[in-house]
Amino acid sequence: QVQLVESGGGLVQPGGSLRLSCAASGRIFQINTMGWYRQAPGKQRELVAAITHGGNTDYADSVKGRSSITRDNAKKTVWLQMNSLKPEETAVYYCNADIVTSSAFRSLEVWGQGTLVTVSS
Repeated sequence: QVQLVESGGGLVQPGGSLRLSCAASGRIFQINTMGWYRQAPGKQRELVAAITHGGNTDYADSVKGRSSITRDNAKKTVWLQMNSLKPEETAVYYCNADIVTSSAFRSLEVWGQGTLVTVSS
C-alpha cells in the first residue's frame, strides 16, 4: 500500500501565502511526477503545478509567478508554496503522484485525501 498525506491547508487572507506539504509512504521504489491539483466548489479538478523526478516543473497559467513547487526525492515529499492568494483560489487541494511500487514494480496513480484552503478576510 502506498499513500499520500497532505498538510498545510487552512484559512489565509487575500494576498497572503501558504505552503502545502505532501509526504508519500509505503512500499515505494520510485516516485515519478508529483503534482498539486485543486477543486473549487462546483468546478472541475484542475492542475495547479507538477514536478518530475528530475525537477522539471509545470504550472497553471493562473499561478505562474506566484507559486513554486519543489520536492525532496529522499524524503518522498513535495511542497507547494503559494503567494498573493486570491479568494477564487479557495478549494480543496489534492496531492497526486505517479508511484512505482517496490512490491510489483508497476506504476500507480495515487491521490491524497485533500486539504482545504480558504482564502477569505
